[in-house]
Amino acid sequence: MNRLQPTDSRAGLISGLSAYLMWGLFPIYFVATKAVPAPEILAHRILWSLPFGLLILLFRRQIGDTIKAIRKPRTLALLALASISLAANWGVYIYAIQIEQIFQGSLGYYINPLIYVLVAVLFFGERLTRLQGLAIALACIGVLVLTIYGGQFPVISLFLAVSFTIYGVLRKLIDVGAMPGLFIEVLVLIVPAVLYLGWLWQTDTLVFGTDQTLSWLMVAAGPITVLPLLAFAFAARRIRLSTLGILQFIGPTMQFLCGLYFGEPFTTAHAVCFTLIWVGVVLFALDGWRASRLPSVQ
Repeated sequence: MNRLQPTDSRAGLISGLSAYLMWGLFPIYFVATKAVPAPEILAHRILWSLPFGLLILLFRRQIGDTIKAIRKPRTLALLALASISLAANWGVYIYAIQIEQIFQGSLGYYINPLIYVLVAVLFFGERLTRLQGLAIALACIGVLVLTIYGGQFPVISLFLAVSFTIYGVLRKLIDVGAMPGLFIEVLVLIVPAVLYLGWLWQTDTLVFGTDQTLSWLMVAAGPITVLPLLAFAFAARRIRLSTLGILQFIGPTMQFLCGLYFGEPFTTAHAVCFTLIWVGVVLFALDGWRASRLPSVQ
């Protein structure tokens, strides 16, 4: 079994932390671009990620690695699947912010780490500790409370959690660098994105160009999209899947605070659901701290 070097683990931890901090501020961007329909924002995220990603590849001299990855059928197929899961996640999250469901988006990314742990147990041979099991049980109860008492089955939350878990697992299975892999994913999505924007232009419904501020915000979607994904992909290949899942609690916490800031209704059912999940977060943190205190087995 290959073991991560301490420097790799440290770099992966810093990268994962950076990714989730950036993602935590995403609601601010999507509220600022609320005048643009969600599908158009999604298309712009894909379009402007391509040149920005290319600049990073050139700077890091990874064009050769990208070409090698494209020539491997298995790698290309897995990256294509990952790109579909990623685009679906992007689109639904943008839609959630636009219909004032920031809390549902936050809840989805709170649930996501729990699904990561389940996947780690079922497919990667990691063991589920008692505290992790209790945290997952509390999250399930929280979702049931929101569904039954609050009358709102969190479809958006569950979709975001599952789709991003699929993306994370696929990226962990692919033997390709963070940026080359991300660039190929964008290449897979670029054709439908350009075709859609072209159709909007033909039907005079393209928002891009009608307002200078919004247009610049659309261009900014490139670096805003690529930087956290690059950090995430870098981290996914250097730290344990369960550790990556624990880090993700940073993002939804910041998103939750954004929901409060923007005045989204926060019901009693929301309070009970989030409280149960926050308790689960504490249990996860406690479990991770306890595990870090144990001597490593050689």
